[in-house]
Order: sequence, then structure tokens, then C-alpha cells
Amino acid sequence: MLDILIKNGTVIDGTGSKSSIVDVGIEKEKITIFEKTKEVEAGEIIDATGKIVCPGFIDILDHSDNFWTIFTIPRLDSKVTDGVTTIIGGNCGTSLAPILGEGSIESMRKWVDIGNININWDRMSSLFSELHKKDIGLNFGTLVGHETLRRGLMGDQIRKITGDEIKMIMRVLLESLEDGAFGLSTGLVFSHARMATIEEIRSIVRILKASNSFYASHIRGESEELLPSVNETIQIGRRTGVPIQISHLKAVGEKYWSDMQKAIKMIDIANEEGIDINFDVYPYDTTGSVLYILLPDWVSQGGRKKMMQRLKNMELRNKIIKEMRGMNYDYKNIIVSICPRLKEAVGRKITDLAVSQEISPEEAIIELLISANGHVVVFNGGILSEDNIKLSLQSPYSIISSADAAYNTEYARTGELVHPRCFGTFSRVLGRYVREQKVLSLESAIKKMTSDPAKKIGLKNRGILKKDFYADVVVFDENKIIDKANFENPYQYSQGIEHVIINGKLVINKGKHTGELAGKVLKKTG
Repeated sequence: MLDILIKNGTVIDGTGSKSSIVDVGIEKEKITIFEKTKEVEAGEIIDATGKIVCPGFIDILDHSDNFWTIFTIPRLDSKVTDGVTTIIGGNCGTSLAPILGEGSIESMRKWVDIGNININWDRMSSLFSELHKKDIGLNFGTLVGHETLRRGLMGDQIRKITGDEIKMIMRVLLESLEDGAFGLSTGLVFSHARMATIEEIRSIVRILKASNSFYASHIRGESEELLPSVNETIQIGRRTGVPIQISHLKAVGEKYWSDMQKAIKMIDIANEEGIDINFDVYPYDTTGSVLYILLPDWVSQGGRKKMMQRLKNMELRNKIIKEMRGMNYDYKNIIVSICPRLKEAVGRKITDLAVSQEISPEEAIIELLISANGHVVVFNGGILSEDNIKLSLQSPYSIISSADAAYNTEYARTGELVHPRCFGTFSRVLGRYVREQKVLSLESAIKKMTSDPAKKIGLKNRGILKKDFYADVVVFDENKIIDKANFENPYQYSQGIEHVIINGKLVINKGKHTGELAGKVLKKTG
């Protein structure tokens, strides 16, 4: 007898092929039947007549590890209710392991208050051992963060990395890959990683070639530096032969919106040359990022302590303010979303904070960063182009991701505002851009959420509905699926997702969470 039988559904298998009416039978954690059936017994029968049945969505760029919610909210509700069954952490240069020193832990500070976390592992193998002891709601795999390694060795020193340190990073990276990490990530926009040269990155990335692991890059710049940054990443792919993923590719600021088409064309040409390069996209015109990236680069160089010293230095303040004014930020669209040490600032615009203190917006940012000890996250609204979102979704090389962490509705009690993408990314694409605007087909969208990321990551037997593949399955109503989360109230689950199965276990049943924590720690093999 089967554990679960999904009957009469319109199956989209994740490969991009047209839909068909097929029954999906599940026994233990695998798909055992993938054909029309007659008399088959099952412990649970789901009548999916008129519904879409597809692989579970794979979020290639997740931050539930960095924001620590993989531990504090193990059900990861906002992702599973959005159809996600697998998340990949260790993105944008920061991972939970390996820990090479205090600097590795400091690299997490931009995401989480490190005074409130407990780390009882050092290497990737011991992180996996710790996760195996816990029940987690989704399948979880990870990359190795470049900044985690680099800062663990160098601390906050402002100097050129040595050849011996690069060799040490390569050795630890190789060990982490052997332990099951899926690749390497960089966050070249952040203060410590900015100092890394292309030669350093290229030397380290070469290690990935032997295991065909991939390299994900939060590139150096997304405004004036967008095209040079994309070119740098392509050059790394060309010289190393390693699969490349550009994280949340976007053109920030109306002045640079036209560069997005050029960036995508560069990626098209690179693929035609045989370079394996993709990029991921989230379907919102508002970014969510740490506040300090609005400062001139030199202010944050050397880490948080140095940044705080410079911000408090009254002799430097006029220079900082003058340079910030030359950056032409629209401060009325920047809203504080997370500020643990000054919660009364959450939800307020930078311009409002400035008016209330009778200071300039630039001064308000400096004062806020000082009060919050540097830990502030903001929304920056209207700085991305809706047309570019559509252009990105239509690219054959784009993958859909949330670029954020999982939460639950109870998290609203903290007073923080999380980005709506935490709750509604995948449903928003399927509802707004597929059903309503017909920007891309349902089959194409699902492929970008399932088999495309599985292939890039190197996940075996996931991302496609097929006999003997793992039973990560979503059943949804294509006429009802839509995101509900917004910037005023992000703590709202998507609607239209009726059933979610992870490793053969029913986690969402008739739209409700069953309480089952069916996720596994995924490791790269081979």
C-alpha cells in the first residue's frame, strides 16, 4: 500500500514539458508511481482534480541560516506555505561554518545579533552533525561563505591577503566540500570582501572545478559598478570552468535601469561561449539590505569597529556627509525594517527620522547606525524597475529565489518588518506574473523554481517529478495562488498552496501545516 496517492492532477514535472494528467504515488520518501492508476490503495489519497501538481520549489538563495530562523523557527512556515521544500544557505559570503576564529562569527553580525546566538560547532562536518540532531522543516544545503573563511583568518585587519592565507582558505574550502557543501559564495559588496581581488577569488574558485561545485556571487556593485561586476564574474567563470550563479541580479537606481538589459545580454553571450552562468531574481521593486552599504566604501572598510570609530569621529563626519550627498539617494523611499537596539525606529522613513531630529538625512543615517551599533536593515523602495523584473523572469538563464529568510506570523510580535519576499516570492511569480500578466508560461516558471536550481546546485533526484525521485511535491490551485504579504503587513501567508509533501511526508494538508518537520540535511556527493 502507498503512503500517499495524488490522483487526477494536472502534472507539471519541472522539466519545462507540457502538463499531463498523471497520478503520483509515494511510498516512504520516494515517488514510486508516475502514471494513471486504477485500483491502488494508499494511506492518504489527495484528489487533485483541476489542480497543479509539481515538484517542491527550491530556493537557491535563502538566508534562514544567517538570520538564525532555521534554529528559532524550525518549521520555516513562510517558505513551506509558499511551496518551498528545499533551501540553500551560506549565501552572499556568509555561512554557519566553518568557524576559523572570532572573525568568522563577526561576519554574521550584519544579519543577526551575535550576542544572542550559540555556536557549538567549528567545521562543516560538525555543523551537519548538529543539524542532524534537530528537526527542520525544509531540506537544507549550504555553500561555504568566502567572508566567513577570510575574516576568520584575517579578523578586521586592513591589508592584502597573503599567499599562505589563500592556501589555508583553499584547504578549508576543500575540506568543507568533502563534508558535503555545495560550493562557494562571495558577498563582494560587503566591507571585508571588497578588498578581495579578482585574482584571489579566481584562485579560490578553482577548487570547485574537480567536484563540479558552483560559485554564487553577490557581485561588487549593482548601480554604476553593475556591468564591470558582471564582467568580472563572467571572467571568473571563463578562467576556471566552474558553474556560476549571480545572486539577485538587479540594476539599482533609475539612472542604471537600462544597464540591466546589457547585463542579461552579457550573460546570454557568455552561455553561448560555453560558460555555465545563471542568475537569480526576486519579483519585487524594493530591496532589503543593511543600512551601512549607503555609506562611502571607505567608511566600513576594516569592519564594524572601524566603521563605528569613523562615524563617531566629528572631523570625518563632514567628509562622510559630503560624499553621501553626491550619491543621490532618495531617502524618502528608505524605511527602517530591522533595528534591534532602537525598535522605535522600525517602520520610519529616513527623512522622518531626520525631520524629528532637525538634522539632514545623511546625519540621521549616521546617528542611527551609531545608536544601533551598526545593525540596521532597511527597505529601499522603487529603486528597481518593474520592466527589468519581467525581463529577468523571461531570460532562459534566470532562476527564481527569495533572497531572504523564513519566518512565521508570530514573528510580527518582535516589531520588526521583514521583506514580503520572505512570505510570498514563489506565489507572487505564479499569481502576478504567470496568471495575471502572462509574462511567462506556468511550465517555464515552475522549471525556474525546480529543475533549474536543482541542476545548478547539484541536487540529485530532486527538482523533477519522476519515478524513484524524492517525493518533494506541491499541489496548488493555479486560479487562486497569490502572495498576500506586503510592506505594511508582511506577516501573511500566501494563498492557493493546498498540499506540500517533503520527503514523502505531508507537511501542508488542505492549506494547513500538519506539524510535521520532514526536512533533511542535504549534502553534495560524488
